[in-house]
Amino acid sequence: IEVVRRYSLASRNTAEAFVKEMLRYNIAEYISASGDGRAHPMRVTEGTIETFTGWIHAHLRTLDRIDGGNRLTTFLDRPGMLSRLQPLIADGLLASQGVREPGRTFSLFIWLNNGGIVMDWLMSGIDPEDAHLDRIPTSVISVSEFAHWLKLSRTHLARKLNDAEALGSIGWVGQRGHSVMWVSRQFFDEYMVMQTSKLAVVDLAFDDSLSQGYES
Repeated sequence: IEVVRRYSLASRNTAEAFVKEMLRYNIAEYISASGDGRAHPMRVTEGTIETFTGWIHAHLRTLDRIDGGNRLTTFLDRPGMLSRLQPLIADGLLASQGVREPGRTFSLFIWLNNGGIVMDWLMSGIDPEDAHLDRIPTSVISVSEFAHWLKLSRTHLARKLNDAEALGSIGWVGQRGHSVMWVSRQFFDEYMVMQTSKLAVVDLAFDDSLSQGYES
């Protein structure tokens, strides 16, 4: 809770409510059934550790593909490295302006359930050769099918897409529902700035975890 307040992420009440949700959905658990009334230590569950480990693998693999490094191999060779790396990444993300203050369209989607996946899906369908265009075609045509793939409410997704369209961030090449959706160059750049900022945090955290002499 104090970390949340220090970084001005949310009010204490909001932070406490979020922690309760983490317990409810088995993201975290109490270490023991009893507390002293002031402190009730918690830990993340095995499922959360497994999920985050997969997240680490994906980001280290991406960094390795960018510069030909061997971060993922190094990580896999040190099974205990996660406990050192995760706090460094968390602190880095909380302190990163690029992560904390995304562009307006990115911010619009991130408040949607699975909003990050919505953006990932849009961007993954872009042909790299089209990335220089002002209106960049995606692979999405039908909002209904898009919502079905992502297991989202069509109404809720359509509302967010309409908001993004009003900002000039998305649109359709031709008739809505019968042509591919495009994203604006500004929206594309916002997404790339976020991904770049996140990868930079992971890269620095990885280097710091090694330079501090951590051994598994």
